[in-house]
Amino acid sequence: MNMIKFAICDDEPRMARAIAGHLADYMEKRQITAYSVSSFSGGRALLESGDGFDVIFLDIQMEQPDGMETAGLLRQRGNRSLLIFVTVLKECVFDAFQVEAYDYLLKPLDSVRFHQTMDRVLRSLEHRGAKEMVIQRGTGCEVVLLSDIVYCEVLGRKVYLHKQDGTVIDYYDKLEDLERRVDGRFFKCHRSYLVNLDYVRGCQDGQVLLFQGERIPASRLRERELTQALLRYMKEGGI
Repeated sequence: MNMIKFAICDDEPRMARAIAGHLADYMEKRQITAYSVSSFSGGRALLESGDGFDVIFLDIQMEQPDGMETAGLLRQRGNRSLLIFVTVLKECVFDAFQVEAYDYLLKPLDSVRFHQTMDRVLRSLEHRGAKEMVIQRGTGCEVVLLSDIVYCEVLGRKVYLHKQDGTVIDYYDKLEDLERRVDGRFFKCHRSYLVNLDYVRGCQDGQVLLFQGERIPASRLRERELTQALLRYMKEGGI
């Protein structure tokens, strides 16, 4: 696994140190040395950092923007970090689903619970980074990470892969064949579209709402299935 970048965002220095301590203890037990930890005293500082973190530990009760607002702003930017809320507020667990939180830890931190969460985090990062597919383009080929694909669109005999950086890759293929090559994060929301659930904000009036602000069609018959698939995917912590 490559270098793992962690961020801790908490306005209580004592709590930030506690999270860092739990993290250091876990990584030592797993004999992982390739990681970094950055600490931020508030949501604004985290948002202004511009660093692409793999995992963010985020307090909810902070000065504006609070943790939930910070998470929402990150998602609006297309940020796909694994968000782990660390808070005393049990009642905010349902709000956490709205910003696709990976997990929800209560203060004071329990070591066993923390280690269970981190076990899942490492599995998710391993899967997220490893899955790719090779596509044939003319006389050459190209490797595409599944995590980079926001949605796939079929027009005529071509497939168009819309990536998170705004670029589009087109090649000749059938949607049915593409479905067999991708994994469980992709959902067929329309006869001509596959969407990556990592980038879905919701579904409304026959359209899939994406975090980048885009909208793609959703079959009326598949809207309910999409909602159920998204909730199940979020509950299981993604791929």
